[in-house]
Amino acid sequence: MKKPRRITVSRKASKASTPPHDGVDLLESLISNDRQLRQLADQATLNAMVAQLIYKARTDAGLTQGNLAKLIGSRQSVISRLEDADYDGHSLSMLRRIAEALGKRLQLRFVDAKNRAA
Repeated sequence: MKKPRRITVSRKASKASTPPHDGVDLLESLISNDRQLRQLADQATLNAMVAQLIYKARTDAGLTQGNLAKLIGSRQSVISRLEDADYDGHSLSMLRRIAEALGKRLQLRFVDAKNRAA
């Protein structure tokens, strides 16, 4: 029995058609010159970062969402919402309450908007 012939097609990729290295590069190339998209992306990034910080601080403390909710006088569903990357209602007062309950200090800082990588 003969082996089926394998047909290979190759094409040279030009520099212009080189795909971005990762999702961040792709996103940057799509929104680089669109101010409204840039603002939306920056807000989504900030929301995701805050959600991740809350989740990490809680789990590092060995607490469930329910445990943390009791410590700050809230409900588990509130903590769940705060840990959702799509949630955009984080408040300083709530972040302070969480920090205090976890024995942490909340730090905020302004950074140069031109340095997006940081």
